[in-house]
Amino acid sequence: MKRIILTAILALAALSASAMYGYQFHNMQICAERNGWTMFSTMQNHYNLMYREDERELIPVCEQYGVSLIPYSPLAGGHLTHRGWESGTARSNTDKTIRKKYDASKENDLEIIERVAVLAERLGVTMTEVALAWTLAKGVAAPIVGATKVPHFDAAVKAVDLTLSREDIAFLEAPYKAHEIVGALARTDSNGI
Repeated sequence: MKRIILTAILALAALSASAMYGYQFHNMQICAERNGWTMFSTMQNHYNLMYREDERELIPVCEQYGVSLIPYSPLAGGHLTHRGWESGTARSNTDKTIRKKYDASKENDLEIIERVAVLAERLGVTMTEVALAWTLAKGVAAPIVGATKVPHFDAAVKAVDLTLSREDIAFLEAPYKAHEIVGALARTDSNGI
């Protein structure tokens, strides 16, 4: 009886996963499929112009299973919203998590930030709009934007109407270099999960 109730509950659920390696997510989907459980339908991954490591494995696995991407930090902790590295905000001065995620590749990422700024100027839009329009062009269903002011929301909404050309996307992506994996945890047991 417990198994029937659990199966019924799982059948009604929409499940999301977050921050893992592609093989881990693939194993979880296979486990769900083999047991008749609800499979994951969304992935909350770390993905933006400055951190694209999930393009190697995790995103292709999501595409294989028809899983929607709802990435966190689509603006790289605010780095993709202004020229330069430091913004002078309290968050940029105190957030150790952002520093761990991005400071190691600062020199390369400053090139990406500058390209976002150049394209935004050319298109007559904000850097936020360009960075979020890029995520949408890459198949993201709903980027999780940490907006704290009304103008932040306005720019995020405007990004939906901005279509970047293939040339624009290539221009933004050209300086990217591989980063250390951030967020995903290596397997901790012999099952690989």
